[in-house]
Amino acid sequence: MAQTITMAIKESARFEIIPRLIRTEINGTEAAKQLNLSIRQVRRLKRKFIKDGPKGLTHNHRGKPSNRRIPEERIKRMEKIVRETYRDFGPAFASEKLGEEHQIKIGKEKLRQLMTSWGYWKPKPRKANKEYRSWRPRKEYYGEMEQFDGSYHKWFEDRAEPCCVLASIDDAEGKLTGLKFVDWEGVKPAFTFWKEYVETKGKPVSIYLDRHSTYKQNQKSVFDDPDCFTQFQRAMETDLGIKIIHAYSPQAKGRAERLFETLQDRLIKELRLAGISTKKEANKFAEEVFIPKFNQKFAVVPQKKGNLHRELTVIDKANIDKIFSIQDQRVVNNDFTIRFKGKWFQLAETQPCLILRKEKVQIEERIDGRIFISLKNKYLNYAVLPTRPEKVKMKVIALTRAKSSWKPPANHPWRQPFIFNPAKRYQKTSFRS
Repeated sequence: MAQTITMAIKESARFEIIPRLIRTEINGTEAAKQLNLSIRQVRRLKRKFIKDGPKGLTHNHRGKPSNRRIPEERIKRMEKIVRETYRDFGPAFASEKLGEEHQIKIGKEKLRQLMTSWGYWKPKPRKANKEYRSWRPRKEYYGEMEQFDGSYHKWFEDRAEPCCVLASIDDAEGKLTGLKFVDWEGVKPAFTFWKEYVETKGKPVSIYLDRHSTYKQNQKSVFDDPDCFTQFQRAMETDLGIKIIHAYSPQAKGRAERLFETLQDRLIKELRLAGISTKKEANKFAEEVFIPKFNQKFAVVPQKKGNLHRELTVIDKANIDKIFSIQDQRVVNNDFTIRFKGKWFQLAETQPCLILRKEKVQIEERIDGRIFISLKNKYLNYAVLPTRPEKVKMKVIALTRAKSSWKPPANHPWRQPFIFNPAKRYQKTSFRS
């Protein structure tokens, strides 16, 4: 009975040349050049062909189990661990955890095959991208652009209420430069995030973010008005000199979008394994454990060495709390009271500068909730009123630095009564020569 021998393309080429060598149609040097082998290897192939025939040209391990195959006991152990702990993990993340926590080394592709056979992983079909988008190269320097975004999600799964995560990623290095768990994506949480950022790392050249109402005026009347800033734009561009770039689509800030896809997979599972269910614990875990591990795995080498972050100036450091505050203007009422966010503030009688009625003052609401009132770059003294003040006729026409103790004497012109006499109005005055 004829035996069927399966050969690869490389082996079939040898089957054509080695018999010619045996028949002395060509010499060893010519055969070695045609097969791109050494003369020594051609001699071995010639001996094997003479001894075993065409089968001698095939690989000896064909049809046999691989010497590098994983033992069945080890596969069963991995299947048990994955089923109990990493059932919903991706193959790449699960292979990392098997190595870190259980000292089991296995490649992600092999684990992908095993998890697919176990039913814990379903290969995702490739999406047909019908929309053309040009690729934007990374920035050259670290600190040249930070991509920033927020994401509402069940970060603690069912252990706590959903919350928001604010995160920034460097465009040049792909390094996670900041991550904070907050209640919502508002002005104060964003100010808290970037205040800590600039105090520790410095001021980046630009920030790339979306058109959320916290970062961009979205009313139709002022949508394209360059002079109509949000509190965030005022703090960054006007006060700190950081350029703000607004993306017109999620794909434009793709690194931030892909960052949150990774966080919603890895960070959630890391928090679960660590048993964390509060924002305070999560912020500490992110700073001390997750961010260093993330950057070690995903950060890339920038095109050019250098750090374009700028240090805070002396003026910036002195006014840092003022910069990251919600600022607004109010008018001083006739009784020297000011209303702001439903509260009434009574200005004290002694002030560092002159204050008149109907004067416009600036209100600063700091991140910690404290209220500061200023005029002419000087902070005013005030008291918070428990209720709305009654309308009274004020004797004071202005508030000054100190109350004057001087009183005009009895014969002072101010104390003389004013008498209107028409006769004196046209009285001629005579002068002596």
